[in-house]
Amino acid sequence: MRTKATEMLGMELPIFAFSHCRDVVAEVSKAGGFGVLGGTGFSPELLEQELRWIDEHTGGKPYGVDLLMPATYEKNVIRKDIKLEDILPKEQVDFANKLLEQANIPELPDDVKGEVRQRILGMVQMEPEVIAELLEVTYRHPQVKLIVSALGAPAKHHIERAHSLGIKVGALAGSLKHALKSREAGVDMIVAQGYEAGGHTGQITSMVLWPELAEALDIPVLAAGGVGRGNQMAAALAMGAAGVWCGSIWLGTRESEATPEEKEIMFRASASDTVQSKHMSGKPVRMIRNSITDAWADPDAPKTLGAPRQMMLWREPNIRIERAKAKELMTPIVGQVVGMMTKEKTVKRVIEEMLEEFIEAVDRLNTVVPSEIK
Repeated sequence: MRTKATEMLGMELPIFAFSHCRDVVAEVSKAGGFGVLGGTGFSPELLEQELRWIDEHTGGKPYGVDLLMPATYEKNVIRKDIKLEDILPKEQVDFANKLLEQANIPELPDDVKGEVRQRILGMVQMEPEVIAELLEVTYRHPQVKLIVSALGAPAKHHIERAHSLGIKVGALAGSLKHALKSREAGVDMIVAQGYEAGGHTGQITSMVLWPELAEALDIPVLAAGGVGRGNQMAAALAMGAAGVWCGSIWLGTRESEATPEEKEIMFRASASDTVQSKHMSGKPVRMIRNSITDAWADPDAPKTLGAPRQMMLWREPNIRIERAKAKELMTPIVGQVVGMMTKEKTVKRVIEEMLEEFIEAVDRLNTVVPSEIK
């Protein structure tokens, strides 16, 4: 399949797979698509390990890395000598703990708690120095052909550095305004992420956003938000997209990092069972709705913190929930495509089904158009 995106990156299929799981990234790239590793949360050392593993398991195929590179951040939130109690307000901490106490979720053992809190302090850092270090790790891997900014337009010096190494740069956008800002900064492609998507999303639906950006921009636009089937890929390409960016659909695969409990929750969920909540990161994130998301959305709940402090606040409670295997409190981050995910499949099978459905959709369209018009 030939699109501007496949030609730009030397790939066979216009299917991009965002995943925090290296196995998914490698399998998609091996199959002819383009795996993109979500690098947020990795230390430079761990990111190096992950990328080295992907290098060794993709047969020389290209892949990408997605990092948080926001235009604004809470500067100097994290220092080596700081404690969580110094940066997390008591009101929010007490509220989070109360939710778990009401559900009889046990505290972490003291030794585990200490280790978890140390990890939290270094978990998500978005200051320029940390971002630059993660990018330098990424640049050392020749198979990385694309870096993507997950939040906003990346700084111009990052774009120039990547271009000097022959690496393309992309950015996610949920509106034309944000897409134009990234284009002006010099990115090579835009991921148009509609409201239906999992993770951080805007308020414009895919059906409106994709053609708007495709028509307004002179660079490739990837369609994201609610894509998990081949007929959706056909629709995206028909509206001018140069490829599809999928994330949620890989969570139900055999190779996914999702736990058995999370997969069970997703396989029984419908599209209407998702909601946008700020309790996970401080920004709107689409996930499975439950009593936790409802509690944080209550008018009497404390205001969520900004990034990265809200991420740090909720990490320990989330680990407690996972250790207790409390499925009723788990909030897997997933898009509305979850309603199409009913059983575990391999990454390879998901791609095969997408291609089969894509061909069927194109054939259907060909029967609609009279031969004299063709």
